[in-house]
Formats: sequence, structure tokens, C-alpha cells
Amino acid sequence: MKNCNGFLTHVAVVAIGLAGIALATPTDVRAQSKGTVVEEIVARVNNDAITLSDVLKADQSLHEEIAHDCQGCSPDKVEEVYKEKQKDLLRDLIDQALLIERAKDMGISVETDVIKRLDELRKQNNLGSMEEMEKEVEKQGLSWEDLKTQIRNNLLTQEVIRREVGSHINIPSDEVKKYYDDHQKDFIRPEQVVLYEIFLSTAGKSPEEMSSVERKAEDLRNRVVKGEDFSEIAKHFSEGSTATDGGLLGTFERGQLDKQLDDIAFKMDKGQMTEVIQTKTGFEVLRVGAHYEAGLQPQDKVENEIMNRIYAQKMQPTMREYLGQLREQSYVMVKPGYTDSAAVAGASVIQEVAPTPDAADAKKKKKMAKPKINGQ
Repeated sequence: MKNCNGFLTHVAVVAIGLAGIALATPTDVRAQSKGTVVEEIVARVNNDAITLSDVLKADQSLHEEIAHDCQGCSPDKVEEVYKEKQKDLLRDLIDQALLIERAKDMGISVETDVIKRLDELRKQNNLGSMEEMEKEVEKQGLSWEDLKTQIRNNLLTQEVIRREVGSHINIPSDEVKKYYDDHQKDFIRPEQVVLYEIFLSTAGKSPEEMSSVERKAEDLRNRVVKGEDFSEIAKHFSEGSTATDGGLLGTFERGQLDKQLDDIAFKMDKGQMTEVIQTKTGFEVLRVGAHYEAGLQPQDKVENEIMNRIYAQKMQPTMREYLGQLREQSYVMVKPGYTDSAAVAGASVIQEVAPTPDAADAKKKKKMAKPKINGQ
């Protein structure tokens, strides 16, 4: 099984990462993790608790995420990136708890999408059934229920962000034009193609099985020809690591691809699709998402890219404003010795008291009004 561990690492941070917020951890946690972990409460968000175990899991995910994103970096560089992000761990766990709670208040359900995501993961790892995948996940020391919870929480937070934050970010056409005029040097490029793929593996297959794989590839291609969305087909049936991104393979200049693919791809225009191509590892179908001629790209060809850049720039401050409003409408308490880097004025701290049943000291949760973004 090739992807489950990396996938679990990814889902631990992706929802917050959409807002440009990275997970990190208090400075003393790594030392604590070497001994016996006591299930202590680090923070409370309304009636939900963030425990030391939650912090330790996030810390481990952060290390793995940095190692994955910074392959080839020196240990010193990895540690530098870690320390930079580390200071905001508790903030981000609190943020995620607020977003998940907001999703529940809004009545958002993602259970159908959780099943779809698990099935996509199963297909990417060439496993025959969900039961087989569950066994493989647990063989790696991962909890099946934890994996499902991570996926569910990611989907909930993404949907809240989409509805409550992303929908308030407007990018007028004159702003796009100004960005293009001010950054033209960014759009002077060699000839490039953006490629998407549907890939079916033939690893370990017999000649008869390879014929079956080829027929399946042909069938998937024909479905696209008849009008189905290429990226959706890739998400559900492609067996490559690009499946989760709708088959996005990347942007390539001439000479960066295998010559066989290079010769085919650079003859096609945007939207065109190859026949089924046999490679050393399987069968694939390529689709050209964009074909850029050498030189300054016209605005219409890079407009989506510009909008994505502006959107990303606006997302961080808008997201932080939204999360600040959620905090003001909630009870957020942090245990002394831990730092919430986005604490609002007058935030409470968890007092050390003798253990009592949760029902005895649980506070009634405030009814949260819908937060306003930029006065909307």
C-alpha cells in the first residue's frame, strides 16, 4: 500500500491549510512526547476539549508534512521551517474546532463525501474492497476511525470556508487587469503545456490482465468523449497519485517529458485529449488543460491563474477576520503554559481544579450568530 500514510498526514492539515494556516505545536510538547503522555486538557472550545494527545498528533503531522514538502532540504532547514510554524499549533487546533462546530451549527453533512473520499483512496492503492483497505491502514499503525474522522473534519471545514469566507471574496475584472499590467514579467514564459491524466497501472499484471486494463482505459476515454468531465473520471478511476487533484499532472516545457509524450502533447491545443497511450507502467490518457506559446502570455490565457493569486492573497486576512469573529462568539479557554497566538482580548484560561464530572462544570454554549465578513 503506497499512499495511506501520506494521505493521513495530508488530511491532518489540509482544511486549515486552505486558509494559509499551518499546524504547529508548543515548544515543550516534543520533550513531553518522549515520556508517558497524560491525557490532559490543553484548551476548551465551548464544550469541546483539545487534549495533549491532539497536540502531539498535530505535531507529528507537521513534521511529516514539512519533510514531504521540503524534500532535499537540510535538517537545519527542516527545523527552521518547523519552528516558524510551530508557534501557531494551538491557534490552528482551536480554529479547526471552531470551524467544525460552525459546520454543525449550519447543519452541514458530508457523510456521502467521506465515503467517496475513502473509495478514491482505496482505488489509488489498488485495493479490492473497503475491508481490505481498513486492514492495510491498521497494519501501518493507523486508526481507521481516526482516518475517517480526519477526512470528515476536513470536508466540514472546507465547506464552511467555501460558504462563509470564499463566497465573500470578490475579484472585479479591473483588479485582474491591474494585476496583469503590474506583473507582466511573471507571464513571459517558454512554450508550456498543462497536462491532466487518467492512469491505469499494469504492474504485476499478466498479458490477459493487461488487455483488460487497456479496454478499461479505452472505456474511460470514451466516457469523456461522450461528455463526462475528465477530472471527475480521473478522481474516481485513475490509479495515479494525481487522482485526488482531478488528474493534474503538472506544467511542462518542451523536453521535460518522455519524448513519446512530448511529441504528442505539444501538438495539441487546450481541451484536446490523446488516444490511450501505453507506457512502461500502465495505460494513460492525457488531456491538455492549457497550451502556452512562448513569450508574454495574453491576459485571457492567464486570467484564471491571476484570479487564483489574488484569491490566495485575500484569503488569509479574510479568514483570520472570520475566525476572530467566531472566537468572540465562543468560549475559548487555554491552560496556562500553552499559547494561543490568536487569542482575543479577555480570553479565559483553564483553572487547575479537582476533577469533577463534565456535566457539573460544563458551560452552556452560546448561540452563535452568523459572523460577518467585511461587514456583509
